[in-house]
Amino acid sequence: MNSKPALSAEQLEERLAALHQASLELVQDISLVSLLQRIARIACDQAGAAYAAIGVRDKDGGLADFITVGISAEETARMPHPPVGKGLIGVIADAEGPIRVDDMAKDPRSAGFPEGHPKMTSLLGVPIRLGSQRLGQIYLTDKLDGGVFTQDDERVIETLAAYAAVAISNARSYSELHERDRTLTRRNQDLALLNNLASALASITELDELLETALDRVMNYFKVEVGEIYLTDENMNALYKVLHQGGAIPALWEKDRFKLNEGLVGKTAWDGQAALVSLPYTADPFLLSDEAYAAGIRQIACYPLTSRSEVLGVLCIASNQNELLDSMDQQLLSSIASWVGTTFENVRLNIQGRRLAVLEERERIGMDLHDGIIQSIYAVGLTLEHALLLLGEEPEQTRIRVKQSIEDLNSTIRDLRAFIMDMRPRQLYEEDLMDGLQRLLNEFRANSLVEAKLSGPSEGLEDLPDAYAIALFHICQEALANIAKHAQAKKVEVLVWTTTDRVLMEIHDDGKGFDTQKVRLTLGHGVSNMQTRARNVGGDLELTSEPGEGTTILVWMPHIREHQSQEEK
Repeated sequence: MNSKPALSAEQLEERLAALHQASLELVQDISLVSLLQRIARIACDQAGAAYAAIGVRDKDGGLADFITVGISAEETARMPHPPVGKGLIGVIADAEGPIRVDDMAKDPRSAGFPEGHPKMTSLLGVPIRLGSQRLGQIYLTDKLDGGVFTQDDERVIETLAAYAAVAISNARSYSELHERDRTLTRRNQDLALLNNLASALASITELDELLETALDRVMNYFKVEVGEIYLTDENMNALYKVLHQGGAIPALWEKDRFKLNEGLVGKTAWDGQAALVSLPYTADPFLLSDEAYAAGIRQIACYPLTSRSEVLGVLCIASNQNELLDSMDQQLLSSIASWVGTTFENVRLNIQGRRLAVLEERERIGMDLHDGIIQSIYAVGLTLEHALLLLGEEPEQTRIRVKQSIEDLNSTIRDLRAFIMDMRPRQLYEEDLMDGLQRLLNEFRANSLVEAKLSGPSEGLEDLPDAYAIALFHICQEALANIAKHAQAKKVEVLVWTTTDRVLMEIHDDGKGFDTQKVRLTLGHGVSNMQTRARNVGGDLELTSEPGEGTTILVWMPHIREHQSQEEK
């Protein structure tokens, strides 16, 4: 085989200068595949080689990419597999420096070529290193002039390998940053969806509206064609369909009710694990697989709606996308399903709590009416019957009893007014807190004929949050209703004041009072409702009373005035 004489110093300098100029373009290429192809072409040009290949290692040291130049697509297709790192390729991959072989067939380290591989004779292999890190190798075979690779070729390709190491490292860093940016953007989008969904669901108090809103948000975000929701029945042993959205197909399954562990829906509820399948799918006999596939559906996903580790239902979506949901999609859907399940359970418990409160309040009002007002009317009737008997014989006693009956009826009318005031809903409308409280006291005075006085600041409560003002308003309403019904008071005082971090309200009456230790269990829902209202906004309520000394209710709520918080900033 012919060999060319060594290059002169001027020729070698020219080749290195040309290599330097070509290599400057490498660092501008941020696509790894495009970069490797460019390195291979430059290597061919600089060494006058017929074939070139670039092998790049992955993080575990294996062969991640193998890019070739000089081998046609037809030749590549005839080979049973790409190089796997055996023979001289493996030797060069583990070598500390360049390796030149004049005839690969005669080298004992050679493992031969796979079937269909073009015949090659000479070889130059140069490792690509960045410091102590091995990034890959450059392989060159067969000089175009028929000679063998020289030491000058080796020096030039070593220089190219140094440039290539920097370029490959830059391309990988860019790719990693791009992937991180893409992941971060996706995470932000997912968090925005969860935040918007949480905000939307938090204000919903009806179960149907909650499910419709959740399914609509999921379908729009993931751009799916069909969505369905199944809920468990009261016995938790079956599921029934409560919602279907999407016109691509009227139903995903041929029936609307499943036993636990029956079909995809039942299995998802049974084991609490998501199910993701591609169509056509025959393992579920109830799935309308052919109809869905004909409508363009390519995959179906079922996710359990969970709350406190209990499955409440199943969320199903159907998409026309050929690719299955990726891991981030699945994580997001799992989080959404869990959030919807928890919110659904909270709304359901809230509804049950409201219903129970209504029933208990009805029972309380019925007992109060029976034990108080009805008994009073009955007593008036007995008094009038007695007066009728005395009408002819003792007119003075008759007059006294009729007068007493009139007073008792007036008292009963006041009690009825108190009940009406207690049951009639009140709101602040567009008033501020002090105006609203004054209106309450005016109504209380007119209905109960009890003297009532309000004291408090004329300014300083403008920035009080609406939730706090409404809570104080309703607490005062409840307290006045209790006073009208039970206290037998002649005077009521309501005082409002503020401190640096609180707003407080005191309601005091001079009524008969009671022993709180003996009566607390029979106070009914009035005090409990007031305490709940205060604690719901971060405050609390204290009740003090003694027989013959009246009753005092003190309630406080956190409140930092706006100008104070700005000064602190």
